Amino acid sequence: VQLQASGGGLVQAGGSLRLSCAASGSIFSSNVMYWYRQAPGKQRELVAGISSGGTTNYADSVKGRFTISRDNAKSTVYLYLQMNSLKPEDSAVYYCRVITGTRSYWGQGTLVTVSS
Repeated sequence: VQLQASGGGLVQAGGSLRLSCAASGSIFSSNVMYWYRQAPGKQRELVAGISSGGTTNYADSVKGRFTISRDNAKSTVYLYLQMNSLKPEDSAVYYCRVITGTRSYWGQGTLVTVSS
């Protein structure tokens, strides 16, 4: 399984970004996909998750501002994170992750920088 994240960049506070993650390979139809982030000097934290059935969950810090979604229609599964009303504290490297069966796979990360 390979995951390729993209969409990061520099944005002003209050702005928006949309992250994408393309997941290809042997992914079971029942799986869960996540976005995590890691700021400098901090531990990696869960931002949001979505099951193959569409059930979502969010960290309290992003509820109401971020939306996770996915497109299962193709052989490559696409995971998205729409980030609105961005704050400087949202600055981090964002990683996508898929858990399929008993295995976990991570993407390479995409940097989001929010300027004040």
